Amino acid sequence: MRNLANYFLSGLLVVAPIALTVYILIAAFTWLDHLFYVEGVPGLGLVLLAVLITSIGFLATTFLVRPWLTITQRMLHRMPLVGIIYSSIKDLFAAFVGDNQKFNRPVLVRTNSELPAYRMGFATQENIVALDQPHLVAVYYPHSYNFSGELQLVPVESITYLNISSSEAMKFIVSGGVSSIRGVPRESEQERLNDTGVG
Repeated sequence: MRNLANYFLSGLLVVAPIALTVYILIAAFTWLDHLFYVEGVPGLGLVLLAVLITSIGFLATTFLVRPWLTITQRMLHRMPLVGIIYSSIKDLFAAFVGDNQKFNRPVLVRTNSELPAYRMGFATQENIVALDQPHLVAVYYPHSYNFSGELQLVPVESITYLNISSSEAMKFIVSGGVSSIRGVPRESEQERLNDTGVG
């Protein structure tokens, strides 16, 4: 019975991650495909959605559409409640894609001055000048096994930049430290500062 239980657990370790990954991908594909569902042609809705988003992205860069887009965004920002929701979602998407990505600087934060205890997160802003706190760094801590996190403002001397890729750092944090860290290290912080002309 013990051997059978071990075989079952070994099989579960193989089947469960694959099955859940396939399930999530199929569910996401089905949901997106049904946004522009075409009867009898599975997948065409997803293709049409991709074409539509790409077309909107192209139009948004043209000089004819850009002023109207700017006016619309300003109106959304000024509307009560709507402005908070819109700006939060827009900033969240911009943090992952585009030229101003925020989750690309994994750090260790010393949480106790007496004990060598650390938390792992991402430096999203290197100084909080807007709050008249240039010595503080904004660090976001994703929660393990959850799509949530928390923001903390910490002294710059408590920050240690990690020489690993942001994807490896995110995987390590979200898995609760279970996943091993591997892959090509990210550029060192000093190299990054040299590239940007700082330091």
